[in-house]
Amino acid sequence: MIEQFLSGGIVTPLILILFIVMIAYSLFNVLREYERGVIFFLGRFQLVKGPGLIIVIPAIQQIVKVDMRTVVMDVPSQDVISRDNVSVRVNAVIYFRVVDAQKAIINVEDYLAATSQLAQTTLRSVLGQHELDEMLSNREMLNSDIQAILDARSDGWGIKVSDVEIKHVDLNESMIRAIAKQAEAERARRAKVIHASGEMEASEKLVEAAQKMATQPNAMLLRYLQTLTEIAGEKSSTIAFPLPMELMEGLFKRNGKNDKGSED
Repeated sequence: MIEQFLSGGIVTPLILILFIVMIAYSLFNVLREYERGVIFFLGRFQLVKGPGLIIVIPAIQQIVKVDMRTVVMDVPSQDVISRDNVSVRVNAVIYFRVVDAQKAIINVEDYLAATSQLAQTTLRSVLGQHELDEMLSNREMLNSDIQAILDARSDGWGIKVSDVEIKHVDLNESMIRAIAKQAEAERARRAKVIHASGEMEASEKLVEAAQKMATQPNAMLLRYLQTLTEIAGEKSSTIAFPLPMELMEGLFKRNGKNDKGSED
């Protein structure tokens, strides 16, 4: 039995079966729903196949699989000098996917590395054209600008950049203290403006009230009496209340008339 095995009676069918299995394994390829296969025929591009079961002839055809799902790539922190000469560290995240498998394989060596490097350089160049206040307050505008530039420049690689998000803008301690002082000064300025605006509105109302009281002399007397009533509830022992002599003119005139009447 051993001699028959060694002589080739059984080895030849086993080798043949193994060879057929290897041919079948390399001949049939199954691509998932999110995969595409770029087929090369003797080194030249032939077509893009998938998903599902595809046949690739060994030694004549070659297949390169491409993942068509959205890739979430974290852009490393970049040192950026803003337009107002402030040094910050900024990192972001980009979302992109392959829309043309042929371009992604043929036009660029490694589309993942190329997109990452392009995102880093674009992030530095775009943010360097803006001031620090714009980086902190207008992130949506900056995200849109970076996304548009990346999408346009990666179009030749079959890449579609769907979104870009700036995650962090890191400042040094001295700049954080300077921004805090600036914010405090801004709040103080707003408080003064609001106070001045209130004083102006109050003065306008006082002028209107004075004009109305001037038409009715007794109105001023009533206002004084109302003020005395409010002060009386303060439980103070002594009340000093100024009384203009103009308010007493009516009483003086009335007393004078009464005196003349009594003499008559």
